[in-house]
Amino acid sequence: MHPAIGIILLPATIAAMEGVAYVAHRWVMHGPGWFLHASHHRARTGMFELNDLYAAIFAAPSIVLLLGGVQLGWWPGFTWIGAGIAAYGAIYFCFHDVIVHRRVAHRYVPRSTYMKRIVQAHRLHHAVESKQGTVSFGFLWAPRADILKTRLREGGRLVRPGVNAD
Repeated sequence: MHPAIGIILLPATIAAMEGVAYVAHRWVMHGPGWFLHASHHRARTGMFELNDLYAAIFAAPSIVLLLGGVQLGWWPGFTWIGAGIAAYGAIYFCFHDVIVHRRVAHRYVPRSTYMKRIVQAHRLHHAVESKQGTVSFGFLWAPRADILKTRLREGGRLVRPGVNAD
């Protein structure tokens, strides 16, 4: 395999993972997988929550592809795809767990327009107390906050106290 293919596969996989994450979040986590994800929409009482099991579930394809590409003689592109999935997981962890939910102590304050937008979109996602009717299922891309607020208002959705949807 030409090395340039790997260099293309890595960022392409990271970009594709945003779509995979959206679909999994929208139709699995807020659907049949709600029994795990519900813990993430409630106040955490300890260091971990049931929703953390999704990290292990989503890491499995990366591990299999890395193992196959590096150790088992599969197509070398699988190594780059597995690495792209792992890279997306690392980006997700830094954004979601460290920056937004502050599960790791830090002093980061979003200053860029992009980071403010993505953090606010995720907070608006958590404004709804049920698995249905929430907004913004992506992690690295989100509609503008005014669009999300309008969707919340027009849907007559239940908003958590302390979260301003206006």
